[in-house]
Amino acid sequence: MRASLRYLALGLAGALGVSGTVLGGSAAVAHDDRHDRGRGSPVTAELPKVPTMTGSGGAVSSVDPLASQVAVDVLERGGNAADAAVAAAATLGVTEPYSAGIGGGGFFVHYSAQTGEVRTIDGRETAPATFTEDEFLGDDGEPLDFATVVSSGRSVGVPGTLATWEAAAEEFGTMDLHGLLRPAERIADRGFVVDENFQEQTAANAERFMMFPETAELFLRDGEAPEVGTVFRNPDLARTYHAIRHEGTDAFYRGAIGRALVEESREPTTAEGVEVLPGELTLEDLDAYEALLKEPTHTEYRGLDVYGMGLPSSGGITVAETLNLLEAYDERTGTGLSEVSETQYLHRFAEATATAFADRNRWIGDVEGVPVEQLTSQEFADERACLFDPAAAQERPIPFGEPDGDYAECGTSGARQPEPAGGVSTTHLNVADRWGNVVSYTLTIEQTGGSGITVPEHGFLLNNELTDFSFAPVTEGVPDPNLPGPRKRPRSSMSPTIVLQDGEPWMSVGTPGGATIITTVAQIVTGHVDRDLALVDAVAAPRLSSRNGTAGADLGLEASPTGQELSELGHVLEDVRWIGNASAIRILDHDLFVAAAETERGYGGSAMVVHPHPHPHSHPHP
Repeated sequence: MRASLRYLALGLAGALGVSGTVLGGSAAVAHDDRHDRGRGSPVTAELPKVPTMTGSGGAVSSVDPLASQVAVDVLERGGNAADAAVAAAATLGVTEPYSAGIGGGGFFVHYSAQTGEVRTIDGRETAPATFTEDEFLGDDGEPLDFATVVSSGRSVGVPGTLATWEAAAEEFGTMDLHGLLRPAERIADRGFVVDENFQEQTAANAERFMMFPETAELFLRDGEAPEVGTVFRNPDLARTYHAIRHEGTDAFYRGAIGRALVEESREPTTAEGVEVLPGELTLEDLDAYEALLKEPTHTEYRGLDVYGMGLPSSGGITVAETLNLLEAYDERTGTGLSEVSETQYLHRFAEATATAFADRNRWIGDVEGVPVEQLTSQEFADERACLFDPAAAQERPIPFGEPDGDYAECGTSGARQPEPAGGVSTTHLNVADRWGNVVSYTLTIEQTGGSGITVPEHGFLLNNELTDFSFAPVTEGVPDPNLPGPRKRPRSSMSPTIVLQDGEPWMSVGTPGGATIITTVAQIVTGHVDRDLALVDAVAAPRLSSRNGTAGADLGLEASPTGQELSELGHVLEDVRWIGNASAIRILDHDLFVAAAETERGYGGSAMVVHPHPHPHSHPHP
């Protein structure tokens, strides 16, 4: 295991206002005068990134040890899973500002031990009321340049993250935002130590950040990324959190923070000689925003109940179809997924995800009449599975099917559509508490660094989520449900997932990664359930992401013997450094958990439990 470290910038128990967990140890703090703008000197303690931990009292897994520790402290204090998830997410807004924060949105999936129900919160961003279907077309009728739109006010939707936190605290939690945001405020004020991932992401965006003076001032040092080991502080964000804690979310949606957000998105402050597209958000758009409580998607897989996020996400629907297709392939071949070779496993998996993506791209969007029940049905998957060939990959792109409820032995009559463009940055966290409540929460600002626009004097980046809309119909003559529209929510791939067995929580899983989120979540589930992998090994395994085009393969899979055999079957593989940075929790018993996070991707993740146990068994089978 790679011993990548982050350093705590405060005593977290003190930040929560309680005595209890005080992280021991000390380290010399690297110092940087330019970013030493907080009210106090940091008190540091080492926090290693531990990829798996077994224990009781509650569990957390995320990409960041500060966020995981904040969540564990909330659980230890007596907060439940929803409380801990909100506090951890607020912390990620500080330590992972290029992936998440109050300038973005997300999807919150919750299992209640009291009711036995899974419910979701749709905190997806919305388009301005002025948006039309041709919003991203130029005067010539052609789509605008994708990268140009990303780094502009035109890409910014109404953020839904704060409304999600408020809804989660009120519907599922036991604590209020005033207390839950306090640790994140303190971390933003006192600072955290820059690690490899933060430095690398900053460097990759440095040129773009220089377009926006406020962003460059906050995140760069003389035009360069901060060095690993230096302290990064964000006192503007600390003050923003402080205002929200004391004034409520109205400060954001109806107050001074919202006014600053709208002004900056409509007329972004740019460097000399830089011009970007203006935005269209208004104060009325912010005031009208709602985080929506919704029912989850559902499918059965190997006797387990798999719940995910419904519209406007394509995640829960497409994961469900993928799993249904894998069961259909078992039936057609007479051989179970657990019995085949690794090459055949990945071949089946790639065929299933490519087929599911063909249907996703045609049918899913924030519109009326999406055939969700049919898309997630086993009958539709059985029809779509008829073209599966164990000896050869289907020609890409695979045509979409007709989820009309009238299923023949074999049917696929749609067009072959290319994969739409999309971003790859996001973050995910999982929390399970000792009472049996579980949260799977994915949040994002879209691209790494979002739009690149920082709200002046408020310390947070704005999203570019509106580039998740189709700029033009994917296929001429075929209806596209994901075109922009007034106050419409763009289609997402975020796939926070909770799995139950006999009505009891069994697993929580999710990941960042744009459209690869869907394939990653499905592969972790199948790796753990079908391939006998311990949870941390299912998270760490090389990934294959086939989304109806070339297939991304990471961690050396493309050049491996298995990759070569997949190529011989007709799969076109593309070598990728990392696909996602996933995390998961397996619930072994009422109060016994295995938390798991990445061992390598993103320089590792952070798994924690309240009371660690010495036996790290994960009992993968239901």
